[in-house]
Amino acid sequence: MIERQVEIETPDGSMTTFEFHPETGGPYPVVLYLMDAPSIRPALKDMASRLASAGYYVLLPFLYYRNTPYREFGVSDEDMHVRREYMMNVNRQGILIDAQAMLEFAGKNDKADASGMIGAVGFCMSGPLVMGLLQHLPEKVAAAASIHGAWLVSDKQDSPHREIDQIKGEIYFGWADDDPTATQEELAIMDKALADQGVNYRIEFMEGALHGFAPPGGERYHRRASEKHWERVHDLLRRNLG
Repeated sequence: MIERQVEIETPDGSMTTFEFHPETGGPYPVVLYLMDAPSIRPALKDMASRLASAGYYVLLPFLYYRNTPYREFGVSDEDMHVRREYMMNVNRQGILIDAQAMLEFAGKNDKADASGMIGAVGFCMSGPLVMGLLQHLPEKVAAAASIHGAWLVSDKQDSPHREIDQIKGEIYFGWADDDPTATQEELAIMDKALADQGVNYRIEFMEGALHGFAPPGGERYHRRASEKHWERVHDLLRRNLG
């Protein structure tokens, strides 16, 4: 497995990104792997590498780059406060800029099939981001997965559940249990919005698995739910990206 830390230039600055792909073969379908609020750390890199090993060219971008150079965050109150501030500046408009820059970067690597359809996987705050990619790049994004995604339904005009008619690809939701950022009532709203528009989707409620269930090593890691999300993501990408 090849893993590299690279700098991708965007109109908003230099975005530290981690690149993963198998050593031989290719070109491989591109998958954008979008971090959760705790940011990039060894567990998330390991997950990106695990996905790439199945035959994908994976890019894991540091989405806080507009606020700070790349860094790993600890669990101190100070780090959590700063991280929360940065998180509020990550939005669906920004990810479209970032995605374009990542695709241009991938297009220069013969291991990446940047001209083909792509996939996207997002955790926590990146759930709305992968939906934004599906909604605003329908001719490019074939499949997306939101894993314990947050703030997927809101009263804002640009809430992800309000732009469902633009989606052409397939989407999977691994919905956490007892999640104040994505309640069961909001699950029902999203389910109806997707069904009403005839979107190809699946929402899976992970009973007993709290927000943050997917990355190993965390206090909320839930092995059964995490492995289930892996099974679903592999199936989703295999069917849509080949």
